[in-house]
Amino acid sequence: MSTNGINKALKLQFGLINYENRYLTAEAFGFKVNASGISLKKKQIWTLEQDEQDGQVVFLRSHLGRYLASDKAGKIICGAEKPEPECRFLIVPQSDGRWALQSEPYQRYFGGSADYLSCFAQAIGEQELWAVHLALHPQASLLSVARKRYAHLSASEGEISVDSNIPWGVDSLVTLVYLDGKYSLKTCDSRFLSNDGKLVKENSNTTSFTLELKSGKLAFKDCDGKYLAPVGPTGTLRSGRCSKPGKDELFDLEESHPQVVFQAANKRFVSVKQGVSISANQDVETDMETFQMEIDKESKKSMFRTNGGSYWTLVTHGEIQSTATEVEVNTMFDIEWRGHRVALKASNGKYVCTKKNGQLSAVSDTVGDDELLLMKLINRPMLILQGENGFVCHHKNSNTLDANRSVYDIFSLLFNNGAYHIKSVNGKFWYISSSGLICSDGEKAEDFFLEFPEHGRVAVKGSNGKYLRGDQGGTLMCDGASVDASSLWEY
Repeated sequence: MSTNGINKALKLQFGLINYENRYLTAEAFGFKVNASGISLKKKQIWTLEQDEQDGQVVFLRSHLGRYLASDKAGKIICGAEKPEPECRFLIVPQSDGRWALQSEPYQRYFGGSADYLSCFAQAIGEQELWAVHLALHPQASLLSVARKRYAHLSASEGEISVDSNIPWGVDSLVTLVYLDGKYSLKTCDSRFLSNDGKLVKENSNTTSFTLELKSGKLAFKDCDGKYLAPVGPTGTLRSGRCSKPGKDELFDLEESHPQVVFQAANKRFVSVKQGVSISANQDVETDMETFQMEIDKESKKSMFRTNGGSYWTLVTHGEIQSTATEVEVNTMFDIEWRGHRVALKASNGKYVCTKKNGQLSAVSDTVGDDELLLMKLINRPMLILQGENGFVCHHKNSNTLDANRSVYDIFSLLFNNGAYHIKSVNGKFWYISSSGLICSDGEKAEDFFLEFPEHGRVAVKGSNGKYLRGDQGGTLMCDGASVDASSLWEY
């Protein structure tokens, strides 16, 4: 999905829920499809692709990479490896936010229950309606398509304003909360957007929106049938007058990269305030001391973007400056995770050190105090972890946590000298039991460490030196010996 913004727009992945509250499921055997899934797991996730020639036509791709298709007799199969004519569908949105899916070549509608699915109905009835449950990680940046500006919390005005050139700092983080087929927009200070533009503490009818898709973009429809749009000079996000989504009512969700603040051994913050030099010489954290960490998918190395849009780069004599406008070899750094601190290695193979004047230079062969930096993640005060088998959520009847749920709990992430404390909704803290279980009812906080080994993923290390992972039964443990698929989390 292309974007007008600075980050990549998220691919739209979702579950489709039928009239019996069951999810459309792609079975691994025989490319069969049914509507029997009771929650949103891997087999229930579908990716929406659009036809390049005709924006109205969509293709639905299963988790196996095969496309949903209907033949002339209405028989449903999901075995096509590439989009064929019979895989072409049209989305017909309904007033309640549900979709009807119409075969483009045969004009019939897709529906049914359990193993009895077909695409043969000539009209839309209850059986042909599907609710849409987004499967992407619920924390993202929200970009207005018309204004090409990002939404952010404007605490002084008590609103969400759509007037940022870049999604910078914690205020630009939006959390999508899904409940009973509707979505709410939650700000970083845990308030909900109401359709009149006000921010309120409680989720209600006026804070619930149905999601609509138009040409791969999102629109949010309120309880009165009107759509969210940026209004006025600051782009106050609220429902406008329109009962049909035009360009003003369309948004992209973009992935929210980690943004970090560095503190050097001299106890000062690394900054670009003084110009192009990257120096540890500031006593307060502002946008000038905040850097976006972008991790290269292939090399797994990190780039650091400034709020002006340039990147840290290695220049002559090992100096680090913010002069690069494109990603290249000298903008890439290896991060070594050293407990409460990190060390950065530049493309010349040397470690970045803080000189006496605060200037950062990659000139060291070994790591001492001057090569260690305190790194603080600033744009995830609310932590939602999504692993290979689902979300992390409180277990119903005990103090443990599940790691395989289709719903999530929101935890608080509190920074503590290079480590983090994780707090549950009830105000109690996470800790590791003697058997390696993660428990969520601690009176006393315990240190956990965040590592960012690859793009879009975090590994969480306990004070026992092991990594968080979900075990076979779906329970959250802290016994992973190394970073692998089971110990990597979308966050």
